[in-house]
Amino acid sequence: MQIILRLTFLMLFFSTTILAQKNIDPTPEDILLAKKIRTTYDKDDVAILESTEIVSFDLNKTDSKVIVNHSINERLMNINHRATIQKYEFYDSESKIETFNLKYRNDKSVGSYVVDEFYKDNDLFYNDARVKHTVVNFPVQGYVYNYELEKKYDDVKYFTSLYFNDEFPVLKKQIVVTVPEWLNAELKEFNFDGAKITKSQTKDSKNNTIYTYTINDVPALFKDEDAPGRSYIYPHLLIIAKSFKLKDKDVPLFGSTADLYKWYKSLVDLMKDDTAVLKSKVSELTANAKTDEEKIKNIYYWVQDNIRYIAFEDGIAGFKPDESNHVFEKRYGDCKGMANLIKQMLIIAGYDARLTWIGTKHIAYDYKTPSLAVDNHMICTLFLKGKKYYLDGTEKFNSFGEYAERIQNKEVMIEDGAKFIIDKVPSASHESNKEIFKATLAINNEKLEGSCSKSYVGESRAQFLYIYNTFKNDKKSETLDSYLSKGEKNTSITNIKTSDLKNRDAKLTIDYDVNVSNKVSSFDNEIYVDLEYMNEFKGFELKDRKTDYQFDFKKNYESTVSLAIPAGYQVTKIPSDLIVKENNFDITITFQKTDKEIVYKKVFLFKNGEIKAAEMTKWNDFIKKLIANYNQQITFTKQ
Repeated sequence: MQIILRLTFLMLFFSTTILAQKNIDPTPEDILLAKKIRTTYDKDDVAILESTEIVSFDLNKTDSKVIVNHSINERLMNINHRATIQKYEFYDSESKIETFNLKYRNDKSVGSYVVDEFYKDNDLFYNDARVKHTVVNFPVQGYVYNYELEKKYDDVKYFTSLYFNDEFPVLKKQIVVTVPEWLNAELKEFNFDGAKITKSQTKDSKNNTIYTYTINDVPALFKDEDAPGRSYIYPHLLIIAKSFKLKDKDVPLFGSTADLYKWYKSLVDLMKDDTAVLKSKVSELTANAKTDEEKIKNIYYWVQDNIRYIAFEDGIAGFKPDESNHVFEKRYGDCKGMANLIKQMLIIAGYDARLTWIGTKHIAYDYKTPSLAVDNHMICTLFLKGKKYYLDGTEKFNSFGEYAERIQNKEVMIEDGAKFIIDKVPSASHESNKEIFKATLAINNEKLEGSCSKSYVGESRAQFLYIYNTFKNDKKSETLDSYLSKGEKNTSITNIKTSDLKNRDAKLTIDYDVNVSNKVSSFDNEIYVDLEYMNEFKGFELKDRKTDYQFDFKKNYESTVSLAIPAGYQVTKIPSDLIVKENNFDITITFQKTDKEIVYKKVFLFKNGEIKAAEMTKWNDFIKKLIANYNQQITFTKQ
């Protein structure tokens, strides 16, 4: 996600402003400090020397809401030769920014050009999120700015977390939260182990409780892709406002999971579904279906195929599902609207279907924590013959009864009238996603020729279907050729035959012929063959990584290539085997010689769908060995 900035204009404006100021150059002490910090944080251009976040609460008696006041004061220093960064802050209809200011080291205002605009992101159709942002230009090493932010939340339920890490390294970070006597709030601590955070708790003259957290030398947020969600990694606080006193009465907020569900249900109760417009489509989809499963699949797959997923975040609509008739008629909706459409269509068909809240794999919390931070997704739960099925309309090619890795083993909160049900989505093994490649090859005029087959099940099938359906309709055949050859110009693919690519329930298969022109060479009485032409994971080195690497799903890939021994030749050299077994990756590469052929087999198994940060050195060592193995040749010598 990117913030759209008017960089050229802003930088010109800002540079002019800097030249107009005096007595703002770094001192010799600033320069020495910048150089010292740079030796520790050599990948960063800017550091925060000091950061103080202050949180306090007020009471809006008219609306019976708790207001949150959140201020941030930072002292930023350029630790490289020069740097340009962006400072930005988001807000929406439930919050407002009252101060967004940048000052020089002498505490005079910079007067920088601040853009205030709607937040733009391709995945969001329309939302009320806005962003204030400005360009900050550090002309020399040691240059310092002071940054001030004051932000107010109209309702405490939308103020969920405070993180200690920042976009830049922080030398000293302090978070001060003042909880008034009339507010019952819990500051729930996460990932504090090993973080060296000091905590104090005092009372002021008004009997308010003041919590002060201090930490030094905080590294910047990691820039690793495919990492666990930040709630798993970084120390942070969840602010859980449970209740408050108003006129000597306790007013409940989110003191329990029941309170959270009650609020969610109040939003669901606001919906006014006009299901009459759905009935003809439901009748059409179920008319020729002979079993319950067939009827359910027809409805579920129709929503997957015909309703476009677009995230919708607009005030309360970020939490309230859209009416099913609106989603049906518009042919688009967010996860909540799609879940509600599936629910209403299944109810019309005579089934027990219910809305279900869930936090995806990206979120560390479960429903023991009553907070809006606990979930970020909605699906539909079907109760059928004593079993629950979880239907996610946003997963375009998921088979009925199969679940995406991102929701497996995650808690769900299922609507049950005035009550709710807490359950967990089943977890599947790596076997459920097995991908198999087979090739039977022979040498013909210094080329490898033969037939290949691929098969996919589970999430490997869903992933292929997703990729395939991104191909332009008029170029699907051409693009599939390129996909199977991995874009290699020396690899020719012909005679492709596939299983029914509209059937997301059956094993998906692709059969084709292959011709590889750059893997065979001969000299005198010998033939040299590079049998490796698929190069799985060849460039998959994970350098300078601080966090776990997470695959989209648990991977189980098996490749078997059989190469016929040329007539009149014998095998005089074959590559060595490579076997690596670790907790999270298990790879076996073997060569077997028979009287007629060489069988080259590879198995890549990631049974937990991840490579742990502690295993990165072992993984990168394996990649080096893998490349060396791939570069080995088979030698045939004429008899």
